[in-house]
Amino acid sequence: MIDTCGLIWELDPSIMGLLYPVTGFCLKCLSGTPCTLLRIPVPFEDKLIVEFIHVHGDGGSFGLDWKSIERTFIDEVNDRGLLLGDQGLSFKKYEVKFSECSICSFTIARATTSYTSRYLFDNYTLIVSEYLDSKRLHQTILESVDEFRRVGKLPEEEFGRVLPVYVFDLEVNTILLLDRYHQSVAFKDMVIAVRTKSTQTVSDYSCNGHHVFTQTRELERPLVGSILQSMWGVSPTHLVWSPRHNSSLVDYTWSVGQTPFGPFSEISSLSFVQKDAARRNVLLTSLNYSITSGIDVLESIAAHGGDRKLLKQNRHYEFIQRWNLFRYKLDKSISAMSHFDYEMALYYLRSSDHDLYAIHTLVYHASQELEALLVCFRDPPLPWMSLLLSGGAFFALLYVYAKREKLFRSKRKQF
Repeated sequence: MIDTCGLIWELDPSIMGLLYPVTGFCLKCLSGTPCTLLRIPVPFEDKLIVEFIHVHGDGGSFGLDWKSIERTFIDEVNDRGLLLGDQGLSFKKYEVKFSECSICSFTIARATTSYTSRYLFDNYTLIVSEYLDSKRLHQTILESVDEFRRVGKLPEEEFGRVLPVYVFDLEVNTILLLDRYHQSVAFKDMVIAVRTKSTQTVSDYSCNGHHVFTQTRELERPLVGSILQSMWGVSPTHLVWSPRHNSSLVDYTWSVGQTPFGPFSEISSLSFVQKDAARRNVLLTSLNYSITSGIDVLESIAAHGGDRKLLKQNRHYEFIQRWNLFRYKLDKSISAMSHFDYEMALYYLRSSDHDLYAIHTLVYHASQELEALLVCFRDPPLPWMSLLLSGGAFFALLYVYAKREKLFRSKRKQF
């Protein structure tokens, strides 16, 4: 049976006929429009912090408008977008020089790799170009994150979710991009961006028969898109899900216009689709956690022999009440999301956490009170009748076998 928002429920006969979710996934957006792919889990945190870590040479940093990036998000927050409930968003900026950070130079050197391209001029010519491997760069930063924080004098944040944004400003005149094509790459725990002294390059894309140029010195729009992807789990608008291929495909149809993603847009502002997806992803992550935790409780009950064996009468009534209330609040939360009332959906999800905690407590205390009992039983009586019949049949067969010559002797003809 398919419930609201594509949650699949299955009837388990061993647990008092309760309907519980086996698999939860979004069949389609609750509003009837295609969903933004949720690639990065977005747990709810009251405090969101974005740390800009600008690594540059001794010549200083110029041409990067940090205030523009911050203003893009703050304006949306002031318009009651992006954030839920009492969430807060803040930005901090730190600067690190390559001359004072040996690990920074090592990170760039380790991630630098090259590829060979073949061009036809007067004859075929091979050109070797360099680029930065984003995965290797990410791995090196993770391995040396304490050194980065020490050199950059970054304080430890005790509460909230912190997203570091590493921007490497290289003093080289050649084009050096991430994975050959990207100025900024988003990961679930950080954002990495790079730029050089080169101002622009020709991309592999064309629009209306003209080549699309990439302004490699302008990182504001790519950084906005990467922060949106890492902090709120909003996938780029040129990635669409294909059920036929069971994977995401690249389609730039919706990446022209008001979007910070892709090479065909020059606007950093967010559309209502991206703002709604940012808030909805937080709720979907919480909803997924609640459903998974509920499944764990029911599996624990089934492992102890079912609810009627585990829970006494009073606890059984309380468990049923809590479970029905938990399901009711999840349904109300899903209904609120379908009406774009994200604050009400957050209220019901937070309220359902109390019922889920009470259910876990009931099952835990009930499992602690279980005792192992050894039930003794008497040996069954000896089946004399069966033994006598078996013995009689055995002796009868033995007698027939001993007298076989006499009983089955063939009569000979007498002449």
